[in-house]
Amino acid sequence: MTETNPELTPDIRSTQLEALPTAVLRETVPMKELTAFFDRAFSAVLSAVQQQNVQLAGPPFAMYRGTPTDVVDVEAGFPVAAPFPGVAGGEVTAGTLPAGHALEATHVGPYDTLPDTYGLITSKMQAEGLTPGGAMWESYLTDPAAEPDSSKWKTLVVWPVA
Repeated sequence: MTETNPELTPDIRSTQLEALPTAVLRETVPMKELTAFFDRAFSAVLSAVQQQNVQLAGPPFAMYRGTPTDVVDVEAGFPVAAPFPGVAGGEVTAGTLPAGHALEATHVGPYDTLPDTYGLITSKMQAEGLTPGGAMWESYLTDPAAEPDSSKWKTLVVWPVA
């Protein structure tokens, strides 16, 4: 931690999650195409929830299933106030951010430094004898269009434990 910004070294918290319904687009995506996928997914989900008149219930997120390699199984979208009914023939589907015990940390800085926060969470899991769950997610608390300084971006990293 630093005196000027104590959030540079994130505080890792234990939390009990409640399930949240989501509207998502899920694909297996090459890591180098992740940004383009997010742009497309968030746009498609926003359009679909507006079409169904569903209220958003939180910031955009991306859930990663399994260990990312050169490709990643990812779903991106938004928590919603009620279960998403879907759109006939649409690629946006209903999903859930699962309930259960998790570790979470607020990452401050550019997205390319997120692996540092994941490393800290992994270390805490190992120290406490916890087994990482098969999926983890990031909630994007800062809109890069509204805050162009990536050193100020905040991302909530949530990693359920098995």
